[in-house]
Amino acid sequence: MTTAAPRIIRRYFEIAPAPETDRYFALFADDALVEDEGKEYVGIDAIRAWRTEVPLVQYTITDLEPVGDGLVVTCTVAGDFPGSPVVGLKFHFEEFDEDHVKTLRIRP
Repeated sequence: MTTAAPRIIRRYFEIAPAPETDRYFALFADDALVEDEGKEYVGIDAIRAWRTEVPLVQYTITDLEPVGDGLVVTCTVAGDFPGSPVVGLKFHFEEFDEDHVKTLRIRP
């Protein structure tokens, strides 16, 4: 990934494909919100429950777009799930700081 992305976002895509989850959950603020497939998960416990239901995938980043104070990362996502690979999936990092993601919305 380009070094133009903030460190926390680079770390997200480095850690997310790995099966070790503690490092993944440490990326999020305690009250973080993740939206995926139209459902919202608020807080680490809800994000943990969501994460256990989704398969591990590989990301190929195809675009980075600053939007307001956030960043949209467009990816091709491939893994063991129906419809794989998904081309053009957008990860909207709407709120984050150096250490934590506060709001992430994953949308087509």
